[in-house]
Amino acid sequence: MPFATFETGLRGTAVLTVTESDTARALGSGDVEVLGTPRLIALCEAATINAIAGVLDEATSSVGMRIRVDHLQPTAVGEVVTAEASLEQVDGRRLTFTVSVSDRGGLVAAGKVTRALVDRAKFMDKCCSPA
Repeated sequence: MPFATFETGLRGTAVLTVTESDTARALGSGDVEVLGTPRLIALCEAATINAIAGVLDEATSSVGMRIRVDHLQPTAVGEVVTAEASLEQVDGRRLTFTVSVSDRGGLVAAGKVTRALVDRAKFMDKCCSPA
């Protein structure tokens, strides 16, 4: 099945006000009450999804396959963080994004997220079909 054509430069954002449930303590990734890295990564992925949302057809989805993110600064509960993603490279079904996350204090995280385009039905059959 041919996938849609993607042009580099597509951009997406995702915004989050950090709550107690977003903290490292709540997510089990640490014992401090600041934005947890797992939640930060999910926010980065949301920004990549938003970047390509208008291009995917109903039969196609994208799945995360590689994440390289440096979490540089803590963000307190109540602060707003914004993730930004820019499509940097298209290699067949693989889409690589540059991502950054910032709050009012500046850069919080930066890195790359690679997503793979998949046929939604075939992908779900791989994991969820009865044996």
